[in-house]
Amino acid sequence: MKPFRTVSGIALPLDRVDVDTDQIIPKQFLKRIERTGYGDFLFCDWRNRSDGTPDPTFVLNRAEYQGAPILLAGRNFGCGSSREHAAWALSDFGIRAVVAPSFADIFQSNCFQNGLLPVILADAEVRTLMSRALQTPGHEVTVDLESCRVTDKKGFEASFEVDPFRRECLLKGLDDIDLTLRNVDRIRAYEEARGAAG
Repeated sequence: MKPFRTVSGIALPLDRVDVDTDQIIPKQFLKRIERTGYGDFLFCDWRNRSDGTPDPTFVLNRAEYQGAPILLAGRNFGCGSSREHAAWALSDFGIRAVVAPSFADIFQSNCFQNGLLPVILADAEVRTLMSRALQTPGHEVTVDLESCRVTDKKGFEASFEVDPFRRECLLKGLDDIDLTLRNVDRIRAYEEARGAAG
C-alpha cells in the first residue's frame, strides 16, 4: 500500500449527501477480481447521460477539476452496501483523500484498508471548502496526515482526528497483509511446532 503523509491538489466538490456505494461504483462493474480498472466507472451513472455520452455538467467531467486528488462530499458518504470496490474505484481514479462531515462505517474501514484517507470535518468546515471549490474551480487544498490538518491558501485551517493505529498504518503504507508479514517468523515457528506435534 502506498504510504500517505500529505496530499495537496485540486479539491473536487461533490455537493451531495448520502452518496451510496452503488452510486460510487455501480453493481454491473463488480465482476472484476483485480483492484484496478474501476476508476473509469466511478460515478458512472452520474458521469454519463442515458445515451452513454459524458455529461459535461457533472463535476468529474469538467476540465478544471481533472487530476483532483481530494474529494469533498456531504454527510454519510459511502452508505449502502459494504462493497470494497467503492474504495478501489476512488483510488484508481486518483483520489487520495475524501473530506466529509461523516462516513458510513464499513466504507470508512475499507478506505483505511486501501490507502485512502477519510477525513471527518465539521459540516460548516466542509461547506467552506465546498463553496470555495465550487466558486473557484481549481481551488487547492492540503490534507496532512502527519499534523492531522486540512488547509488551503486562503487561510482555511481545520484539525481532524484519526485512530492512531489507522494513522500509523497509512503513514507507513501497511495493509493487513503487510501487518501479518511482520510476524512471519512467529507464524512459521508456530506452524513448524504444530506440525511436529501432529
